[in-house]
Amino acid sequence: MKTSDISMTDGGIETVLVFHEGIDLPDFAAFPLLYDETGRVAMRRYFETFLSIAQQRGVPFVMGTPTWRANREWGERLGYTPDALARANAEAVAFVREVAASHPAVEIVVEGVLGPRGDGYVVTNRMTVDEAEAYHSEQIASLVNAGVDRISALTMTYAEEAIGVVRAARALGVPVVPSFTVEVDGSLPDGTSLGEAIELVDAATDAAAAYFMVNCAHPTHISHALDNPATADRIGALRVNASKRSHAELDEAEELDEGDPVALGIDNAALKIMLPRVQVLGGCCGTDARHVAEIIDAW
Repeated sequence: MKTSDISMTDGGIETVLVFHEGIDLPDFAAFPLLYDETGRVAMRRYFETFLSIAQQRGVPFVMGTPTWRANREWGERLGYTPDALARANAEAVAFVREVAASHPAVEIVVEGVLGPRGDGYVVTNRMTVDEAEAYHSEQIASLVNAGVDRISALTMTYAEEAIGVVRAARALGVPVVPSFTVEVDGSLPDGTSLGEAIELVDAATDAAAAYFMVNCAHPTHISHALDNPATADRIGALRVNASKRSHAELDEAEELDEGDPVALGIDNAALKIMLPRVQVLGGCCGTDARHVAEIIDAW
């Protein structure tokens, strides 16, 4: 696959804002910065750096909204009513489109980003499929009404929540990319294998997802999950962590583990032969523009 067949996305916006910009993010939520001028400037600077790299490399850019925590229960914790949260999701879409307009030469897809109802590393608030569909349909509707091109659901920790997201997006007529995270052994936090989780989602949704993503894991962890060629063929995006630490170790860390950007690019490119359908590459926790540039170049 040539580099021109790949789209680029950003890195770990929350870890960049916290550790590089020195901005406090209660509950690791970036979307409240939409209402803070300093925060808006920092997020604009963050995205513009990636857009410049995409323009230099001549690759399309997938621009995700800073809404990973902008769902009902996390919003309530942060003091947002349902109406205020809907407005925040819409404001996030308007914000990324405004920033995107500063780079008219870059082909851009605007992706409405969802996060899990619970923690991104541990299975909490486990829902049935029906509960997950009802829960996430609220945020998806807000993002769709604001004009996103597709939905991505990052850091899903078990299959039922991802199934609910796909069903909710399908009901609203928007393309969707569910993304699982994996532990150091390649399994989901609930112990399910990545291949089994993908098969469960596809079976329950008539393969309605555009493709699947894996995020918030180091490439060497992801490699342990790719023993099933049929399910690996459904993986179309990677957003990898800079660190080789486990999720539990990252949760306890007080300093950012940025790893080695060059080594990360090489480790990520080693997955290419096992993942022939990958079309989007980017980073997650601990990564910034340096890492993503190396990821694109190495691939």
